[in-house]
Amino acid sequence: MTKSPDEISDFYDLGPSEILDAVEMLGLKVDGSLLALNSYENRVYRVGIESDRPVVVKFYRPQRWTNETILEEHHFALELAEVDIPVVAPLQGPDGDSLYFHAGHRFAVFPCLGGRTPELNGGDDYVLMGRFIGRIHAVGALKAFKHRPTVDIDSYATQSYQYLLEKGFVPTELELAYRSLVEDVLPVLEASYQQAGALRNIRLHGDCHASNILWTDQGPHFVDLDDCRTGPAIQDLWMLLNGSRQDMTAQIADLLDGYTEFYEFEPRELHLVEALRTMRLLHYSAWLARRWDDPAFPRTFPWFNTNRYWEEQILALREQFAMLQEPALVWN
Repeated sequence: MTKSPDEISDFYDLGPSEILDAVEMLGLKVDGSLLALNSYENRVYRVGIESDRPVVVKFYRPQRWTNETILEEHHFALELAEVDIPVVAPLQGPDGDSLYFHAGHRFAVFPCLGGRTPELNGGDDYVLMGRFIGRIHAVGALKAFKHRPTVDIDSYATQSYQYLLEKGFVPTELELAYRSLVEDVLPVLEASYQQAGALRNIRLHGDCHASNILWTDQGPHFVDLDDCRTGPAIQDLWMLLNGSRQDMTAQIADLLDGYTEFYEFEPRELHLVEALRTMRLLHYSAWLARRWDDPAFPRTFPWFNTNRYWEEQILALREQFAMLQEPALVWN
């Protein structure tokens, strides 16, 4: 779906009356309460409903996803919810609709579920997370996405690095160091993928980090499938690993103890852990750069595009280059 500059500006300036009108258009009686939630890619709000629980309404950023890719996100979430996997799926209208249109905007409505960001303390917490992700992947492997993108070196690393340089985001005095470093890193990423061998790509959550998980007394649930993609299973596991090599070895063992109760894991994918971490560094910088025209981004990320930011990125990439030379984690 192509949006004009005026429509993009309207998205940046989305106001309370448009938000409430959109929800009431679906036959829900709003009580006038409205709270902006922590989301940068889209515009997301908690809206109060008279004599009922509040809902969460998500307005999709223009020019990012097509209607088909958004609907694949919805269908995947609904497919998971149908087998009692705890994800927050969109509310459907009487005709099964989940994607709606109002005043030039695309939006969806979700139930409002509480919870806290998890503090994973190892052991049982990781086993439980592994079971949760394993169940998602067992469903994700049943069919393929037709429209969602794939986690790969080209889109995450190569295109990201090229965009940053072509658009002049890297300071001139640091450009040579950044360019030469990334050009050294890219072949090592390719080598990591070669070591992993032929990959079994499945439907994934795609952005499986703690901020997208809410924890309750009943366990975890995902609140956002906006970045669901096709890729190897390890993409939904590596972001939960942190600390020393010893720490990560214990964490992946606990995750996979739970995971493999529901879905098979190919240990060769452990060759991709540091490659995917490196790719995310590049992808994240390019994501910020591509959104820099959105007024919310300079306000929220004032440190981006400063010399200090790029000096830290170069240091982080050097550390990742060293990590890419280390042996892969081992699952005992």
